[in-house]
This record gives sequence, structure tokens and C-alpha cells, in this order.
Amino acid sequence: MHGRLRELLVEGTLSPGEKVSLRTMAGRLGVSMQPVREAVSRLVADRALEVMPNRAVRVPILTLEQFRELTAIRLAIEGFAAERAASFHTRADLAEMRRQETAFRREGGSRAPDLPAAVAANHAFHFAVYRAAALPELLPIIEGLWLRIGPVLNLDLRSNVSRVRVGRAAGHHGALVSAIARGDARAARKALAADIEGAAQHIESRGVLPANMEKKHGS
Repeated sequence: MHGRLRELLVEGTLSPGEKVSLRTMAGRLGVSMQPVREAVSRLVADRALEVMPNRAVRVPILTLEQFRELTAIRLAIEGFAAERAASFHTRADLAEMRRQETAFRREGGSRAPDLPAAVAANHAFHFAVYRAAALPELLPIIEGLWLRIGPVLNLDLRSNVSRVRVGRAAGHHGALVSAIARGDARAARKALAADIEGAAQHIESRGVLPANMEKKHGS
């Protein structure tokens, strides 16, 4: 149960500020209230969910400062994973990257993109890269970052069809796969960084992130 709720956050199925009803979630997942309550408590401890003064549970709303801090950390840690992937990937890893990159690009070229499918393909693509780094202990660290930032990143993709159609993300994905395939660690990090920074710049340009903690709690 904890793993399934983590997936909903990492994949962006739950949005920033969205309240999490234990009863609704239990019905949605076909389980009793108790495992959902336990899973939510663990995610609150992970700072992936937060308890409001009225005891309601919701997905946190990141401030601009928090978003920038998490982005900087992602550039360092996920960039390192991309570098490693260039040297340690297997044929199976590369095949999975290409499969997910194609799925994301297919949605971008569609007249009516399936945005949830694009979000899922984006998530699957990134984690195919990170698994190829061949450092199992690194994956939980990256998953922790995506728990915090995933709802913001994926809400951006899900709420704006032009973000899928513009093609910049798909271009960065293609460059990343090519760099990994030829074993170019520096180019792999550069392509990954361009993808992360491009998304972050677009999100900041929309002005949807509160500038300080007072605005966050007053939202």
C-alpha cells in the first residue's frame, strides 16, 4: 500500500494541494482504511504528504525556494546517475529507454495526446536511465526527490498539452539516449540537465509557485 501511494505521487497522479481522503483512497485501491492510514503516516514522515491544522492530509505545495533547491539537488544526483548509465547500461536497459522515449515522443506527435500516458512514459523513461546506473542504493534517493517534486513536474505536463507537443523534452530524451548508447558520460549529464532545467524554467515562468512559506500555508 505504501508503495502504491508513493507511485501515485511520483507519477504525478496526485497534484500539489490535493487533499487525500483516506476513505476515498481505500475505496480506490480496494483495501481497508487501516493500511491506507499506515501508508499515509509513513508518507507524512517522508514529507511527501502533510497534515494541515484541521487534520486534513494533502499533497504539499512547494514554495519557489523549495522547488529551486530540489531542482539543484536533482541536477547533481540525477546527473550523476545519467553519467553512470553511459558506462554501466545493458542492452536491456537501452531497449527500455528507447521504448519509453518512443512512447513519449508518440504522444507528442499525436493530434490529441494522452497526457496521463505522456506523464507515465516520462517517468518510466527517467527511471530506466537511473536503473541503468547500476547502483541500487541510488534509486531510493532519486525516488525520494521525485516524491517531493513529482506532483509539480507532472501537473505541468498533465495540464498543458503544448508541453508535450513542443518537443523540447522529447529532444532532450533523444539526446540522452544517444549519449548513453555511445558511452558519452559528459553528454549524458548535459542532456539530462537540459531536460531538468527546461522543465524547471517553464514551471517558474508560469508563476504558480508561492514565493514564501506564508503564502504556502495561506493557500
